This record gives sequence, structure tokens and C-alpha cells, in this order.
Amino acid sequence: MPASERAIELLTAAAEAAHDKKAENVLAFDVSEQLAITDAFLVASASNDRQVRAIVDAIEEKLRVDFDAKPVRREGAREGRWVLLDYLEIVIHVQHDEERAFYSLERLWRDCPTITLPSAVPDGAVSGTSDSAAE
Repeated sequence: MPASERAIELLTAAAEAAHDKKAENVLAFDVSEQLAITDAFLVASASNDRQVRAIVDAIEEKLRVDFDAKPVRREGAREGRWVLLDYLEIVIHVQHDEERAFYSLERLWRDCPTITLPSAVPDGAVSGTSDSAAE
């Protein structure tokens, strides 16, 4: 069963908010077949700790204002190197470039279908998109 429509909506809004704050390499994965705890992952990166925190703040504000959604868990915000936001339907990873390169989440989840992000998020254009793609 592919990611839910609500998960795709949250993911798309979060990707747009991240892109607005100059996030790099914004990618989305449908992990619903592999994990029972969430439908999708959003992964984004930034070149410094301050920018990581700004991206996280923008995502949280966008999802709170537009969807009345608040993360059930928020980890790593103090350090600003790898922040995880858990919204149950989606999990968002905003990483410093160094952590992104070291942990390579996209390699870990490469067997999962990618979710096409809107054209407003150009880094989201990845081959092998999911049937549950959002436009």
C-alpha cells in the first residue's frame, strides 16, 4: 500500500518549506512497504547548523499553519547537525552536509520508491518515481 494522500500532502508542503529556506538535495521516499511506523521520509541538507535549524523551523511552521500538524517527536534541534521531525505519517530528516554524506540515507533507502516532489523543489526531480507521486 503506497503512502497515504495525507502523507503526500504533508511531505510536499514540507519539501516546499525546506526549499524556500535553501535546502539542498531534497528527496522523498515512500517507505510504507518497508516500515509499519511511517509512510514516507523526506531528506534535505544544508551547509551549516544555522541553516539546518532555519529549515526545520520553516517546515514546522508550514505544517502547523497549513495542516494543524505538530511533530510527535523532535530530535537533534539543539546541535543542528541532524534534526529528525516525526509527524507519524512522515518523518523528516534535515542534515548538515557532512552528516548527509556520511550516513547516506538515500543509499540506505534506495530500494524504496521515490516520491516526485513539485517542480518548485527542483532537487526533488529523481528518476524511479513512485506511483503515489505528488505533482
